[in-house]
Amino acid sequence: MKKIVAALALGAIVAVAGTAAEAKDWKKIRIATEGAYAPWNATDPSGKLVGFEPDLAMELCKKMKAECEIVAQDWDGMIPAIQQGKYDAIMAAMSITDEREKVIAFAGPYGTEPSMFGTMKASPLTKVTFPGERYDLSKDDPKAAIAALADALKGKTVGVQTSTIQANFMEQLLPQVSVRTYDKLDNAGIDMAAGRVDAIFGDRSAVDAIIKTDAGNMTLFGPAFARGVLGKGVGVGLRKADGDLKELFNKAIAEANQDGTITKLSTQHFGYDISIK
Repeated sequence: MKKIVAALALGAIVAVAGTAAEAKDWKKIRIATEGAYAPWNATDPSGKLVGFEPDLAMELCKKMKAECEIVAQDWDGMIPAIQQGKYDAIMAAMSITDEREKVIAFAGPYGTEPSMFGTMKASPLTKVTFPGERYDLSKDDPKAAIAALADALKGKTVGVQTSTIQANFMEQLLPQVSVRTYDKLDNAGIDMAAGRVDAIFGDRSAVDAIIKTDAGNMTLFGPAFARGVLGKGVGVGLRKADGDLKELFNKAIAEANQDGTITKLSTQHFGYDISIK
C-alpha cells in the first residue's frame, strides 16, 4: 500500500511500452517484488523472496495455469524496469493511485491496510490525544486530526520511505512538518531508535514489523489513515499494452478473494484480514 513513483516523467520509457509487450500466451510470467517490505514481501537469510505477496503470486499463477518466476527489484526502479520489459508484473505493496495509473495499468486491488505513525514509547507524542482513531480519506473529514498532528509534530522530524504514498501524504497534508526520506522504512526505524527522527510513517504492518524488532521500545501513535491520497488499495502493476494479462490477473484475484485464499494468506502473514470486501 505504499509508494507513489518519484519520477513520473517517464515519457521516453512510456513510449517504449507499446513495443515492450508483444502478444504472448502467458504460460510463463515474471513477477517483480521488492523483498524488503515485510510482511508484504521480504528476503529470508537464504536469499529467498518470502511473504504475503510471493505466496499470493504463486496462488494466482496456479489459477492462471502459468509458470511464474518471482524476481527482486529495488523499489525506485520498479516501474521503469517493467516498462523496459524486464518482467511482466509487479506485486510489491504498490498502491493504485491516479498518478501511477497515468503510467501503468493495475489488476486488483488484492489488499488494503491503513497507514500509521510509530514513535518511541518515551516520546511525548504518545501522550497526544487525537479526535478519532481511523479516517477514510475518501469520505471522512480529517481536518481536526491533521491539525492535531501538525501541532504534535511541530519542530519534529518524520521518517518515511522515499517515493511512497506516505511521503505524498506528508507533502500534501502536513507540508509544515519536517520529513526525512529513506530508501527503506527499516532504515527510518533505525534512525528513530537512534534519536535522529522523532517518528516514522508507513503501512501499519510495516511499522508494526519495525516495532516488533525493537524489544518493546517503540509504539504506534495517532490515527490510522486510508484511501484518498493514500490510494485505492494494493494491486498488480502491469504494462498498459498487456490488457490480456490484466484480465487474467483480475479473474485470478476475484477467485482468490471468493475462495478465501487472500483472507487465509493475509491472516497468516499480517495477523488480520487485508482482503478487499
